[in-house]
Amino acid sequence: MDFFTLDHFVALLTLTALEIVLGIDNLVVIAIIVQKLEKSMQEKARFVGLFLAMAMRVGLLFCLSWIMKLSEPLFHVVNHGFSGRDILLLVGGMFLIGKATLEIHKQTEGDGHGEGASKKKHTTFKSAILQILAIDLIFSVDSVITAIGMAEDVSIMVAAIVIAMGVMLAFTKVVNSFIEAHPTLKTLALSFILLVGVMLVADGLGQHIERGYIYFAMGFSLFVETMNIRSKKKAH
Repeated sequence: MDFFTLDHFVALLTLTALEIVLGIDNLVVIAIIVQKLEKSMQEKARFVGLFLAMAMRVGLLFCLSWIMKLSEPLFHVVNHGFSGRDILLLVGGMFLIGKATLEIHKQTEGDGHGEGASKKKHTTFKSAILQILAIDLIFSVDSVITAIGMAEDVSIMVAAIVIAMGVMLAFTKVVNSFIEAHPTLKTLALSFILLVGVMLVADGLGQHIERGYIYFAMGFSLFVETMNIRSKKKAH
C-alpha cells in the first residue's frame, strides 16, 4: 500500500513524462529504421523492438550497482576521465552520425547508378530489431541513471518505463506514417539524428549540451516544415 501515496504518484507522473520526452529521439530513429522493412513487417518490428527495449530497460534497473559504476572513470586521457557511460555515449553518438550521414546521402544522391539504383533496398527483420535495441541501449543509460536519481522505489521506475514505452508504442506508427507521407520530413528527421549523435559525442567527451536546445530546434523546424506542407497543399 506504500506505493499508492501522493509522493509516489507525483514521482511516477514526473518520471513517466521525463521518460516520454527522452524517448522522442528514440521514436524518430525507430521510424527511420522500420521504413527499411517490407510494409507487412513494419508493425511487428515496432512492437517487438519496443517490447524488447522495455524489457532491456527494466533489466538495467535491476542492475543499479553496475549502472552507477558506469559513471566512475575507467581511464584518463589528457586529464579527462572516461567512464563506461562516456564510452557508450561516444560509440553510440558516432553510430548515429554515421547512420544519419549514410541515409542522408541515399536520400539526396541515391544508392548508385544503373538499373538497380531506383529499386528500394529493404533491411531484414532481425537487423531492424538489433538496430532498435542498440539505439535504445544508447538512450537507456542516461534515462535509467536519471530515473535512479529521481525515484527511490524501483517499482516506480519500472512502472514509469512501462507506461512511457506504451505511449511510445502508440505513437510510433503515427510518427512513421507522417514521415513516410512527407519525404522532406525524413531528411529533417535524419538531420536531427545527426544532431543528437553530435550531442552524444560531446557528452561523452565531457561537454554537456542541454537537450532542450535540440528539442526547441526540432520543434521549430518541424513547425516551419509543416507550414510549408500546408502551403503546398493549398497551392494545389
